[in-house]
Amino acid sequence: QVQLVESNGGLVQAGGSLRLSCAASGRTFDDYAVAWFRQAPGKEREFVAAITGSGRGTYPSDSVKGRFTISRDNAKNTVYLQMNSLKPEDTGVYFCAADHSFNELINSRAIYWGRGTQVTVSS
Repeated sequence: QVQLVESNGGLVQAGGSLRLSCAASGRTFDDYAVAWFRQAPGKEREFVAAITGSGRGTYPSDSVKGRFTISRDNAKNTVYLQMNSLKPEDTGVYFCAADHSFNELINSRAIYWGRGTQVTVSS
């Protein structure tokens, strides 16, 4: 079993930065690929970025590439999402998810999900 808890969302002006954290329980955390998703009210959940279990492979979506960076520290059981040059359209609830299968993960079918943290970007 893996439990995920997102934190460090908040309010920021356009052009600003935030660093989200996803803290995980379990001693086999490095066996799981992890991804960030986001969802705005009334819209479908959107893939943001994914990272392999080792942290050596990172896969940002086209909409955030060059602005967001996903990373992980397996010694701390934590995955991060560094968000720079934020835009109002980045607003939403950000979720982290984990799965042994990278394919299932990036297609929004992960087994484990956090409850989300709110990110609001003002113009």
